[in-house]
Amino acid sequence: MNQEFKQCFESKKIIPFARGKHLVKKELSVAKGDLSDANAGYKNERYKWSTIQAYYAMFHAARALIYSQGYREKSHYCLAVALRALFVDEGIMDAQLVRDFLNAMNLREAADYEAEFSQSGAKAVIASAERFIEKTVAILNVEE
Repeated sequence: MNQEFKQCFESKKIIPFARGKHLVKKELSVAKGDLSDANAGYKNERYKWSTIQAYYAMFHAARALIYSQGYREKSHYCLAVALRALFVDEGIMDAQLVRDFLNAMNLREAADYEAEFSQSGAKAVIASAERFIEKTVAILNVEE
């Protein structure tokens, strides 16, 4: 167990979650819905909301992944830590996807809290979300 994961676990920002395995498909469904909404917002030039929705598409896909391992997050940052520990460190997921998740988180926070967003940022987060969900589906071996 890597040190960051251990810290998140000890501070109860990552907790055991036995029911998580039963919620994997639901989280993936929410992720896909958020991605669809992000794309619709982008087409309507609503870049703030498409940035936010694309991030949440990644968030729910990430949740599906850690739920599959019997954990739940209580922190967006610790969700990324869990992805690294449970999937990247195990050679299941490319570290770039976790970096993309953290970048999307930063862009979402800027859009949400500082009203800082752009067309290019929205487009980048949507592309990241598409790759992230595709990889999540492959890892979890579930029907799209």
